[in-house]
Amino acid sequence: GVILWNGGADTFRVAHGMRIAQMIVAPVVQATFAIVDALDETDRGAGGFGSTGA
Repeated sequence: GVILWNGGADTFRVAHGMRIAQMIVAPVVQATFAIVDALDETDRGAGGFGSTGA
């Protein structure tokens, strides 16, 4: 099945044979996390949250 969402105010009718879907093949990354006691300091992080020095 296909989930179809109409974000507009107008009615949208789907008729048999209409092309209403697109398949996108994309990789799924399975991340792994490590629990640590503390994070390493970085030059960028020295200026505060999200700091780039600009």
